[in-house]
Amino acid sequence: MSLERYLLAAREAAQRAGRFLKENIGNAQEIIFKGSVDLVTNLDNQSQNMIFQYLSDSFPDHDFLAEEGLSEERGAEYRWIIDPLDGTTNYAHKFPIFTVSIALEKKKKVVLGVIYDPMREEMFTALKGEGAFLNESTIKVSSVDDLDKSLVATGFPYDLRVSDVNNINHFSNFATRVQAVRRCGSAAMDLCYVACGRFDGFWELKLQPWDMAAGALIVEEAGGQTSDFLGEEFSIFSAEILASNGLIHAQMIDVLQLEKKQG
Repeated sequence: MSLERYLLAAREAAQRAGRFLKENIGNAQEIIFKGSVDLVTNLDNQSQNMIFQYLSDSFPDHDFLAEEGLSEERGAEYRWIIDPLDGTTNYAHKFPIFTVSIALEKKKKVVLGVIYDPMREEMFTALKGEGAFLNESTIKVSSVDDLDKSLVATGFPYDLRVSDVNNINHFSNFATRVQAVRRCGSAAMDLCYVACGRFDGFWELKLQPWDMAAGALIVEEAGGQTSDFLGEEFSIFSAEILASNGLIHAQMIDVLQLEKKQG
């Protein structure tokens, strides 16, 4: 079966959930803290239910993995990996930076990625081997080849207050070696912005598969590079991701290794 059918379904599911979230921003009636700064709203769950219902009705024999406690594993050839609201803290504060992220694995390899930003009506998509797109236009990573002239992005883990592995040293090391560092609060959006050249690179640690699966594929299909912090092969089950335009990738690895040398 062509992946186009799956892409159309993922786009439709992402748009339905994204428009629902856009219409209801500021209306979260229940906010539950999973940790000191890690939270989930009732709208995360409603968005997830909308996506799951649509995709499971369309493909009842597929497996599912999603952020808010959803895991249906039957050993199927295909598995959907869903983040129904990436940027929940932003959303809970009515800060309009958030996305809906949907990826599809085939035999444990990500072959499809869809990330939708409903506030800007930007739909980022990719199929394995077929390039990456923003709405209907092809996208490519930037051509910046000097870290000193680059705009990069990152995020911080939810256990920032209690763990020494918290990205602060990496942030400090990059801040003095790049043009600027941005922190959007949505890893999926950061990866899309690398893919379309708005950012030149992105790194983050302690992410989950649903945070990275769709975005990593979109970066790769836009001509970018992904790896772990040592430059080894990236996996959605890795503890970390480095994504870049490829031209500054080795330079970013050098900065990420500074913490070990300083330690």
